[in-house]
Amino acid sequence: MFGRRIVVVGAGYVGLTTAACLASLGHRVVCADVDAMKIERLRHAEVGIREEGLAELVGEGLAAHRLSFVVGAGIALKELEVDDGPAEVVFLCVPTPMGVGGVADLGAVEAVIEEIRDDLPVGAVVVNKSTVPVGTAARTAEMLGRSDVAVVSNPEFLREGSAVADFLGPDRVVVGSDDRDAAALVAALFTRLGAPAVLTDAASAEMIKYAANCFLAMKLSYVNALAELCERLDADIHAVTEGIGYDRRIGQAFLDPGPGWGGSCLPKDTHALLQVADSVDFEFRLLRASIDTNTRQFQRIVDKVRTAVTGTRSGSLARRRLALFGLAFKAGTDDVRDSPALRVAALLRQAGAELAGHDPAVAPGAPGIDPAVVTLCADPYEAARGADAVVVLTEWPEYRTLDWARLAGLAARPVVVDTRNLLDPAVVGLAGFAWSGLGAGQHVSR
Repeated sequence: MFGRRIVVVGAGYVGLTTAACLASLGHRVVCADVDAMKIERLRHAEVGIREEGLAELVGEGLAAHRLSFVVGAGIALKELEVDDGPAEVVFLCVPTPMGVGGVADLGAVEAVIEEIRDDLPVGAVVVNKSTVPVGTAARTAEMLGRSDVAVVSNPEFLREGSAVADFLGPDRVVVGSDDRDAAALVAALFTRLGAPAVLTDAASAEMIKYAANCFLAMKLSYVNALAELCERLDADIHAVTEGIGYDRRIGQAFLDPGPGWGGSCLPKDTHALLQVADSVDFEFRLLRASIDTNTRQFQRIVDKVRTAVTGTRSGSLARRRLALFGLAFKAGTDDVRDSPALRVAALLRQAGAELAGHDPAVAPGAPGIDPAVVTLCADPYEAARGADAVVVLTEWPEYRTLDWARLAGLAARPVVVDTRNLLDPAVVGLAGFAWSGLGAGQHVSR
C-alpha cells in the first residue's frame, strides 16, 4: 500500500534525490526527465550523480515498485494514472539557471507547465521545488489557469554531496501557499522526518530560500575578508573563527576561509535576489558587496600564488608550471559548475601559467574542464611533477594523506599554497614544503 501518488519532473540533483527519498518514505513516485539516455540508465539503477546513498535508494525504490522513470512529464502523469491512479502532487525540479542580467531563467519551468497544464487531474497540487524568484508561485497559477489545481512553494535546502542526508534529516521543511489545505497536504508528505514545518504564504517561502543562500554567501565573503585582515595584522584566522563560532548566534558553519564561493546555487541565487531587489527599487548594498568581495577573492588567490612563486605580487607567472589540487566547487561532489577552483585557474592561465590539475571525483576528459586552461591528470603526483607550486583549491581530505615528501621530490620548487587551510603546515613543512595558507599570519595553529 502506497502513500501519496507523486510525479517528480526533473532527474537532476534535486529531482532525483526528491523522487528517491519520497519513494523511500512510502509514496508512489514517477520521475520524469527529457533526457532519454539518463532515464534508461536510471531504469537500471545506474545513477550518474555522486551523492552518498542515492544509488541505493533508487535501487530500493525500483525493486519495491514505488519508483519508476519515464521520458516526459505528460507521460509520467498518464503512466501513474493507468498504474495506480491520478497524480495527487507534481513536483517541479527543473533547472533555473542564471539568465541575462542575473535573473533566474524560468524557461524550463514554463515549458513543463505548458506540457502538463491540460493533463493535471482535478484537485492536484503543483509544487515548485526549483529555486525560483519571489512571485513565481502566483505566476505558475496564472499560467496553469486552473482553479481546480493548487500551487505550492516547497524550496529545497540540499547540499551537493550530502543531498540524501539533508532530505531525510532536514533542519526544517518550508511550505508556502495561499491554499492552506494544499500546503498541509504537501507538509504531510514529510511528517515522518520529524522536522519543524514552516507553513506560510508562497511569496515568503520563495523568499526564505533566497534569504538562506544569500546569508551563507555573505558569511563566506565575511570570513574571507577577515582572513585577509588577519594576515595584515599578524592574527590567526583559525583562532578568530573558533572564538566567534562558539557564539550560538553565529555558529561554526561556513566560517572556513577559501578561494571564494561558487557552485550551482550561491552565484545564481545572489544575483537573482539582487535582480528582485532592483525590480522594487531596493539597493541591496550588503549583498552586492558580498558578491564583489567574492570576485576580488579569486584575484587575491592569484596574487598569493604569484607571491609564493616569484617572491612578489608583481612577479610574472609566464611559463610557470602549477599543480592544482581540486577542481570541483567543493569536496564530496564532482560538480564543477561555477567552481571557484576553475575561476582561479582561468586567472592563472591568463597570467601565463601552465596548469596541471587533479581532482578525486573529476576524471580526465570530464565535461566542464577546458583543456586549454588546465590539463587534467590521473593522480596528484603526475600533476606535481616539475611544478613551481602546488595550489590546493578544493578541500578533499585525501590530499592530507598524500606522500608529501614524494611530492617535494617531484616538484621543481616545494611550495604549496593552501587556499583551504586543509593541510597541517608542520607535516608538509617536515616534508620539505614551504606552506602558505589563508589568514594565518605568522602563526601555525592547527
